Amino acid sequence: MLVKQLISPSGSTINGPLLLTPQAFGDERGWFIESWNQRHFDEAVGEAVVFSQDNHSLSSQGVLRGLHYQLAPTTQAKLVRASRGTIFDVAVDIRRSSGTFGQWVSAELSAENKSQLWIPEGFAHGFLCLSEVTEVQYKTRGFWDRDCERAILWNDPDLAIAWPLEQLSESKVNISGKDAIAPRFIASLNAGDLFP
Repeated sequence: MLVKQLISPSGSTINGPLLLTPQAFGDERGWFIESWNQRHFDEAVGEAVVFSQDNHSLSSQGVLRGLHYQLAPTTQAKLVRASRGTIFDVAVDIRRSSGTFGQWVSAELSAENKSQLWIPEGFAHGFLCLSEVTEVQYKTRGFWDRDCERAILWNDPDLAIAWPLEQLSESKVNISGKDAIAPRFIASLNAGDLFP
């Protein structure tokens, strides 16, 4: 498995998120990968991770989900991959004590490149579906908890995430009503709704 730290647009290495690409073994019949290996994953992230649940979503081109996270006592970490199609996946550092607070990293995850993004607690997460049909599968450490769930506005100018909207052809960004009214980053900070 190839493990890569990601760099923010400002050139900073953000500690936490990792891009993981499993080795593919292929021939004329197709290919095989280990999409999950507990020992290799724990070595890559430097801790023993116990996942609580697996999630699977189906979306069309232009669907944008995020930026989501959960606060204590039910925080969530995610290991995300696209098993069909392609997504632009984003993690925003929302740890107030971090030197990269408010910065973001991204990776293109696809069924073709088979890469996965590890997003530990302390990050808001979102993705934009770039292909006509996309299936995203992700493991979570921690269960979903409505009371701890939070969101930040996906196109907040203070975060300035460079969503590749030009890749949507004629599609437009399609977001949920809840995500459309998510607070801005500064409002979440002022409300105490970010990580220490």
